[in-house]
Amino acid sequence: MGDPRILVASLPFAGHVGAMAAVSGELVRRGHDVVVHTGAKYRHKFEGAEWLPWKHAPDFDDALLAQTFPSVGNGKGMRANFANVRDVLVGTGAAQARDVLEAEFDLVVTDHLAFGAAMAAEIRQVPWATVAVTPLVASRPLARVVSALIVDGMFNRMRAEAGLKPRPGSLEAFYSPELVLAQGVPELETVRVPSQVRFTGRLISPPARTGLPEWWPDLDGRTVVHVTQGTLETGAEDLLKPAIEALAGHDALVVATTGGAPVETLGALPDNVRAAPFIPHDLLLPRTDVMITNGGWGGVLAAVEAGVPLVVVPGELDKSQVARRVALAGAGVVRRKPKRLRAAVDQVLAQPRHRERTLELGQKIKAAGGAAVAADLVEELLRRR
Repeated sequence: MGDPRILVASLPFAGHVGAMAAVSGELVRRGHDVVVHTGAKYRHKFEGAEWLPWKHAPDFDDALLAQTFPSVGNGKGMRANFANVRDVLVGTGAAQARDVLEAEFDLVVTDHLAFGAAMAAEIRQVPWATVAVTPLVASRPLARVVSALIVDGMFNRMRAEAGLKPRPGSLEAFYSPELVLAQGVPELETVRVPSQVRFTGRLISPPARTGLPEWWPDLDGRTVVHVTQGTLETGAEDLLKPAIEALAGHDALVVATTGGAPVETLGALPDNVRAAPFIPHDLLLPRTDVMITNGGWGGVLAAVEAGVPLVVVPGELDKSQVARRVALAGAGVVRRKPKRLRAAVDQVLAQPRHRERTLELGQKIKAAGGAAVAADLVEELLRRR
C-alpha cells in the first residue's frame, strides 16, 4: 500500500476556498498526497494538490451565481436564501458525492457545506474531518421544529439520492462525529460546542506577494477606516457607497475595497477616500483603526486577529450570526442598516474598550495555531484510524 491519500473538498466560493486552501497547502507542505474537489475558478489556489473537478455537480462562478442557479436571483431576502440552500448547497450534494467517489482516498477533509464529500466518506466508511468555514450552527428549539418539518426532508432526499439512509439534524448532521476544525476561538462562540470541535483560530494561506496601490503612502500618519463587503455580496449600493457617503469629509482616511469590481463602480470619490478592487488584509489591517463590514466570517476574524475593532452592518446568510458574535464579544458595534455609520465609527474610535477587546481576542486567535494545528489534528485522525 502507498501513503494515505487525503481528499480535500471546498465549495467554489471565495470565502470557503481561503480556509480550505490553507489546510490543503499545509498538508501538501508536509508531504501528504492530496486531491482537491473544487470548482475550476479556484483550482489554482490549491497548489501541489491534484484537482478533481466538479463534473457531475454543475460548476459555477460564485460572482455570477444566478447564471447557473436562476432561483437565487440577486441573493437577497428569505426566498433567495432558501433557494441558495435548496438548489446550490443541497441540490448539488448528491452530484458532488458522485464526483468524489470517482477518486481514491483514505481520509476526507471537507468544507462543512460541501455535503457531497461528507456523504462520500460515509459511503466509503473512511475517517473524515469537517472544517467549519462559517460560524458553528446549533439549532434552537423552535428552529429544530422548523428543521424537522421542512429542512430535514430536503437533506434526506439528498441523502437518499446518494444511497444513504435518512438522518435528522440537517446542517448539524454534516459535522463529522470525529473531528470538527472550527475557525475562531471559544470566546467568539455563542452556541453549544460539540465535543469533537477543535478551534483553530484563523485558517489562511501565507499572503501572496502583491503590488500596492500608488496611494498607499497616504495612509502614513492617518486614522484609517477600512470598508469592505467581502467576496460574495459585492454590490456597491449595499454598504460601500453608503459608508463612503457617511464618512465624506471625516478626519479619517477611508479605504474601500470592492471585492474585485472596478473602482469606477463607486463613482466619484470624496477627497478622504481611497479605493482598490482588493488589498490583502494582512497588509491593510495592521494600518487600520476601524473596519466596517457586512459580517463575512473570514474578514471579521482577520480584523480581530489584527486587533481592529468593527462596525458590522450584517448582510445575508450567516452574517447576522457573525454580527451577534462581534457584539457579545465586545469587539465592536452592530448597525442593522447602513445609517448613522459616521456616529458608529466615532463611537468605536472614542471607546478604547473595543480595541482592547479585539487585541485580547486577536492574541487568542494567533495562539490557536491556524493551518498548522489543523494539519496536526488531521494527521492525528489519520493515525487513529
